[in-house]
Amino acid sequence: MTAFDEAGADLELRQITKTFPGFTAIEQLDLTIPAGSFFALLGPSGCGKTTTLRLVAGLEEPTAGRIVIGGRDVTAVKPHERPVNTVFQSYALFPHMTVQGNVEFGLRRRGAKDAAARAAEALRLVQLDHLATRRPSQLSGGQQQRVALARAIVNRPALLLLDEPLGALDLKLRREMQLELKAIQAEVGLTFLHVTHDQEEAMTMADTVAVMNHGRIEQMGSPQELYELPRTAFVANFLGQSNLLTGEVVTSSDEVTVVDVAGSRLAVPTARAQRTSGTVTIGVRPEKLLLVTDAPTPTPGVNVIGPGRITDTSFAGVSTQYVVEFPDNPALPAVTVFAQNLVFGSTLNPGAEVWVTWSADHSFGLVDAAAPGSSFAGDDEPSEAAAAAGEA
Repeated sequence: MTAFDEAGADLELRQITKTFPGFTAIEQLDLTIPAGSFFALLGPSGCGKTTTLRLVAGLEEPTAGRIVIGGRDVTAVKPHERPVNTVFQSYALFPHMTVQGNVEFGLRRRGAKDAAARAAEALRLVQLDHLATRRPSQLSGGQQQRVALARAIVNRPALLLLDEPLGALDLKLRREMQLELKAIQAEVGLTFLHVTHDQEEAMTMADTVAVMNHGRIEQMGSPQELYELPRTAFVANFLGQSNLLTGEVVTSSDEVTVVDVAGSRLAVPTARAQRTSGTVTIGVRPEKLLLVTDAPTPTPGVNVIGPGRITDTSFAGVSTQYVVEFPDNPALPAVTVFAQNLVFGSTLNPGAEVWVTWSADHSFGLVDAAAPGSSFAGDDEPSEAAAAAGEA
């Protein structure tokens, strides 16, 4: 039996509203996170994700609604009395203590008799048991983050909150830690609630992702579902890149819906369309598109727009990004194409005439109309002065 045999707990947010002077950060939020799951709240700064995490931790009080953890209403429970721990982007380690001492700290404050053994088990889990006698200043950023994680899970919380925990790490280390965090969560069986603005981070680690926008959950599902079948223009643009084309529905059947976009007839499977009449926006991911230099023969199930001109190319290692504009049909928006680099560098240059094609099965139809590129303002990131609040 290890120190981590206790399972996580369900988290339920029931009609949660949080208002501040002049604005509403969270509006009637209902959310259930099953015990033992790795759940990510994803969204831009100001969307309400960090406010949600602080409400769960007890660092903020909801204006209305209830917070339930493992069947227990904790809405009015003090932060240190909740079965919750938080890992912040800043590690908040005690510089004068050893790694072992940092991990034992919360246990010793509570008078736990097996503090040393439990701390050693937590350090083994994060693969730092061989560095137990070092000081935080002798560790790399990634190692310090692992100590902070060990310190959080050693207290056996029912729920672990992760607030942008990998933001201070470089790209290579961040990707390594993503995989390690996922493996640790699977081993300890705790419920993880991870707050991030990094789409790759959310999709890599989480079982379920909720995309937040203006204090509401815009869409929730598995990473694959959200990426392949976004419901709104916001989700389509925030979770990866999308080409969004708006037009009028020409015909619709049980199998396919056809939309006229600036004179081009584009098909989307009806099962992948949120709306099938009136003005409809259909989308397609850049990596699903193909560029051809000769006018293609019309083929059932294949969408075509063009001719167009390549106006920009960008080499990105595994792929080349092309921007295609349509000077002969200015009503068509520019589209972005990601082409895998099977040969050295780009194969097409700016100015080349091309047609853009893709399988209609890769199209998706949105519930709303596409809007021009959005910019996100505001910041709901909290002060981290209370980093250790959940560790007692």
